[in-house]
Amino acid sequence: MSLADLLARRGGPAGRLPERIEELRGPTRGVVRLPRHLTWPGAREFDLADRQVRCSLYGIVLTQGRRDDMARFVNAGLLRQDWPVLRDRLDPRLRRWCERRFPLAP
Repeated sequence: MSLADLLARRGGPAGRLPERIEELRGPTRGVVRLPRHLTWPGAREFDLADRQVRCSLYGIVLTQGRRDDMARFVNAGLLRQDWPVLRDRLDPRLRRWCERRFPLAP
């Protein structure tokens, strides 16, 4: 982990979130396999076709991921689509930062 990553984590969600939603260029279909630093052993693959599974994936990445993880695994269009379900699963502080940074709020 780089010094920039450590400092971003200390700054909370604001330091980890990409500046613009357009930076979220994750896949829109298929199975995503997360790296070990984001998941527990055995729960690393997520089928994007299943909305509940995708919301779990996005919750993990938004909560635990670094800026580059978010850009790699979260898709802006799917995040917008899933936001009404996902927002209630997130920590209120993270939810507020996401809604301030990205055009997601209903």
